[in-house]
Amino acid sequence: MDFKQEEGRIWLDNPQGQMIAEVTFPRNEDGTVTITHTFVDDSLRGQGVAGQLMKLVAEHLRQNGRRAHLTCPYARGWFPKHPEYGDVLA
Repeated sequence: MDFKQEEGRIWLDNPQGQMIAEVTFPRNEDGTVTITHTFVDDSLRGQGVAGQLMKLVAEHLRQNGRRAHLTCPYARGWFPKHPEYGDVLA
């Protein structure tokens, strides 16, 4: 899958250019980010796309020396199941 990235956002478009999966993580004043939202279109459910988004955001944070707060319910459930990414949590 060809995920796209910009500051505070990783997403996937379908061939028609419509966004079909996304995670948002805006930067806070203290330099951390908050993972606020994860969306996966029904057409992709059950394919592990949300988990791929979490891995991408965790790797992005690690590479950029940032840490994250979690308000997104999916992220709050995913990170405890993946302790290998615990170092990116604030």
